[in-house]
Amino acid sequence: MFVLFNAIFAVGASVIDGILDLPMVVYGLYGLATLIPSLAVAIRRLHDTGKSGWYLLVGLIPLVGIWLIILLATEGNMGENEYGEDPT
Repeated sequence: MFVLFNAIFAVGASVIDGILDLPMVVYGLYGLATLIPSLAVAIRRLHDTGKSGWYLLVGLIPLVGIWLIILLATEGNMGENEYGEDPT
């Protein structure tokens, strides 16, 4: 749900920039405002699969970052892991 609402608001910020003829000012501010929450959601998702949050750095490696996308899309571990209880 976070990604869905983030995408909707990002498109809205981009449209506002286009209407006001601003060079990505509103969109840039929105991106800065959601940077930390986006990282927190991604790290929480990695913890759900039993991986460390440092795995986000894999996304910086060209072509290997595809593995990170697959990892973020997989279902989390059932039950408790070293990062806490299963949120579902």
